[in-house]
Amino acid sequence: MADPKGFLTTGREVARTRPVGERVKDWNEVCVPGSLLPIISKQAGRCMDCGIPFCHNGCPLGNLIPEWNDYAYREDWTAASERLHATNNFPEFTGRLCPAPCESACVLGINQPAVTIKNVEVSVIDKAWDSGDVTPQPPDRLSGKTVAVIGSGPAGLAAAQQLTRAGHTVAVFERADRIGGLLRYGIPEFKMEKSHINRRIEQMRAEGTKFRTETEIGKDIDAAKLRRRYDAVVVAAGATVSRDLPVPGRELNGVHFAMEYLPLANKVQEGDLTVSPITAEGKHVVVIGGGDTGADCVGTAHRQGALSVTQLEIMPRPGEDRNANQPWPTFPMLYKVTSAHEEGGERVYSVSTTHFEGDEHGNVQALHLVEVEFKDGKLEHKPGTERTIPAQLVTLAMGFTGTDQSNGLVQQFGLELDERGNVARDADYATNVDGVFVAGDAGRGQSLIVWAIAEGRSAARGVDRFLTGASDLPAPIRPTDRALTV
Repeated sequence: MADPKGFLTTGREVARTRPVGERVKDWNEVCVPGSLLPIISKQAGRCMDCGIPFCHNGCPLGNLIPEWNDYAYREDWTAASERLHATNNFPEFTGRLCPAPCESACVLGINQPAVTIKNVEVSVIDKAWDSGDVTPQPPDRLSGKTVAVIGSGPAGLAAAQQLTRAGHTVAVFERADRIGGLLRYGIPEFKMEKSHINRRIEQMRAEGTKFRTETEIGKDIDAAKLRRRYDAVVVAAGATVSRDLPVPGRELNGVHFAMEYLPLANKVQEGDLTVSPITAEGKHVVVIGGGDTGADCVGTAHRQGALSVTQLEIMPRPGEDRNANQPWPTFPMLYKVTSAHEEGGERVYSVSTTHFEGDEHGNVQALHLVEVEFKDGKLEHKPGTERTIPAQLVTLAMGFTGTDQSNGLVQQFGLELDERGNVARDADYATNVDGVFVAGDAGRGQSLIVWAIAEGRSAARGVDRFLTGASDLPAPIRPTDRALTV
């Protein structure tokens, strides 16, 4: 193991962040560059090398966490990177964006602060890139089989890389103008700079993966024709249909889905726009939805110069400690303060929006809300708690309801859906259409980046076996597997 007494002698220490007054003036990542490496070896030494490492169960990728903790403690960065990549195609993505269910399942976390697994992960991969340990891995020979991957989010990219390395000729189709899916346009620059995506794409190009941007299957290319052109197809189109809020005033100018708002801010950072057409500058901003996407809207509004930012959540405020009904090693619902929340704004819990109010020009000016409480398992309005807050920009960040069916992809393939509106699949991630597979949120529903990558890797095995009759590719999860939660 790493340091046999590390968990007794060393306290938890996480990455330092730049001062709020500095970072809200730019779009760079909030962490102090290089601040982790001087402390990360001792942090990795806190790993207990448990006989049964429950962190493996918390992570759907089955990351070999005790092993790369040991190597990081010994500062053998090359070996640590090799063990990290053994289960994860893109640790620089997960190390920045994953909420770290592995840390919730850390055995040390039973009675102490858990090991900083996520920080160790990102330190190892950043060191690997800087040292030149991350190189293209082209296949030794080609199989002669072709695969189309629809969608370039984490699931699609993981499937594409696995299948390319297995020797198949893979083309990734993306309807946006750049590769990356939600990683590119749904994640703000201050959470993950897009240079991390760009260098992975270049690695994949060098391995042989082909990329086709601004090509929407179902509109630009008929899905049935695509199936005839390729030996197999992987649908990794995500769950991109945003959950709406059908209340009076929803049609007012200034009320937008989060995924209308966030991509435009990212396009400014890409140099496509000088100023976002939807900006928070000089406005009272209300974000409806208390999850990570809502926090992304909060941080973006701060950087655009909002007058005020208020985030609304219909559920009660979570506690700061585990509830009795959320025992270790499950992933608990805890009160979380993200970097965006550190930067200011108000968070309001147990409230529901009743309607929006506009001015004579049809622009939203105010939001009417009411407090709610659970009664007999149902949310009910509390009489006498109605109030109004100013709102010139409202973003709806209430999650996603399923994969897009408006472009014809589902219908043209003839795909069957499950009871939740996701694309149905069997144990090999195969749909009802021969040779068509599904991975990621399109089949699972809205989920975490680690589940997307795990599904992409698992679906790649199903495709490889379909094409060749057998496969040595790993399949870390089954389609029916669910997070370690209650």
